[in-house]
Amino acid sequence: MIQQGDTRFEFETGYDIAGIDIGASIACCGACLTVVELGDNWFAAMASAETLDCTTLGGWQPGTGVNFERPLKAADELGGHLVSGHVDGVGSVVSLEPEGDSMRLRFRAPAALMRYIAPKGSITVDGVSLTVNEIEGKTFGVNIIPHTQQVTTLGGLSVGDPVNLEIDQIARYVARLLQGYEPGDQKVG
Repeated sequence: MIQQGDTRFEFETGYDIAGIDIGASIACCGACLTVVELGDNWFAAMASAETLDCTTLGGWQPGTGVNFERPLKAADELGGHLVSGHVDGVGSVVSLEPEGDSMRLRFRAPAALMRYIAPKGSITVDGVSLTVNEIEGKTFGVNIIPHTQQVTTLGGLSVGDPVNLEIDQIARYVARLLQGYEPGDQKVG
């Protein structure tokens, strides 16, 4: 990480760098960032003060693990939930409990986001799209299988850790339709 007004991050990656263009978008723990430089096995991206303030990126230190997601191309198979790489809020880990080989994680979400979270709906946690198992008050639970624990940063979370949350896209639009719309209304959430 290098401070230059906005913050520059340099990420080591297993991605084929030849397949990444300057200006490409890559979601980093759920926050969509623009590639500004490429190296042999790394890419650099910039984050604005707004991104640092509204996500967990402002707390990152060298060596912080990051989940990467390349954008979906129009011809690609849709093999999961629709996510945009736009973080809606920061939540926190409430508990982690083993369930067989899987892990049950409970997260506290900002109150403004809870209305969009539903059992069997989707939620993105640090860029990993998951299915919600249950809701209780201001918390929700998910299960992650051993593979997800091993190949994402979710397996290394601890109670109290902050996480980026992106709510289900369909839930966002349904709520918007139900609340009504007035021309010029820019209120979100």
